[in-house]
Amino acid sequence: MKSTEEALEELGWRVFFSEQVSVEEALQCRPVRVMAVHRGEIDVAGAGSQYSIVPYIPYARPSDDHPTVGDWLLIDEVTLQPIRVLRRLNLFKRRASADARKEQMIAANVDTLFIVASCNQDFSIARLERYLVLAREVEVNPVVVLTKTDLTDTPDAFVAAARAIESGLRVETVNGRDPASVSCLATWCGKGETVALLGSSGVGKSTLVNTLRGSDDIATQAIRAVDGTGRHTTTVRKMHRLDSGGWLLDTPGMRELQLSDAANGISEVFEDILRVAQGCRFSDCAHGGEPGCAVRAAISMGTLTSERVNRWGQLAAEDGVHSAYLTKRRR
Repeated sequence: MKSTEEALEELGWRVFFSEQVSVEEALQCRPVRVMAVHRGEIDVAGAGSQYSIVPYIPYARPSDDHPTVGDWLLIDEVTLQPIRVLRRLNLFKRRASADARKEQMIAANVDTLFIVASCNQDFSIARLERYLVLAREVEVNPVVVLTKTDLTDTPDAFVAAARAIESGLRVETVNGRDPASVSCLATWCGKGETVALLGSSGVGKSTLVNTLRGSDDIATQAIRAVDGTGRHTTTVRKMHRLDSGGWLLDTPGMRELQLSDAANGISEVFEDILRVAQGCRFSDCAHGGEPGCAVRAAISMGTLTSERVNRWGQLAAEDGVHSAYLTKRRR
């Protein structure tokens, strides 16, 4: 018979969370983890029990976040009503596609991020850079997982392109339908570990989850032959248990990832450009036509590409506009 502590540890519980629970709360409440987020309710799991509850937290201040998948909640022992969300180890979020003034939470308390991309015409360096910025901003270890290697004669070209984004970036190639091929990903899926999968629709996230779990419970759909893009298969953010004891956090595909408050992540992913920019004659150099611009010189010499510099400039400008808005709203 497992103890309560052992059962919680299998869900990802650790000292970071237990230290947030007071003695009084420990007597009156129980901790549960958010397994899935639906419209109007959430699925939670605790020590030996799973059930659905309404996510409304009656005692929360207006500024408190609502629960998202991966969160830890304290719920009342008697009524099973949510009391509060425990402070997070990390939180993935983006600007809401419907309203850029709002933020959308994606997942919380993640140990590793699988950035899933396919080896076809839908492969996008710009999109990978955005996901990497997101991972670096919240200090979660990223692994780029390239799927559908069985559909290309040049998988090494896709690997080289991904690794060129950032020095030391871990890149794995897999055939998502082959258990032997995806076994290389088990390294990050140990007991109590949470691995989130992010990527566009049609890249094979649901197929990966099915293969790693040894089941076909999650529906999958074929991509469009004309452009290699897919349709939404996963419609809710949900955690899936692995036999190894780890958790896969599957999310709906995102064609558009608008970043929010990601200056540190941008600086880390584009560290090569920032290092070169330190050699510019002027500290406020815009890297356009200014004299003594080290970035333009590096482009001329071929040590930097204009495409990567332009993507960096676009992300920095995008983040600057949104950060200014958030600062104004907070004030």
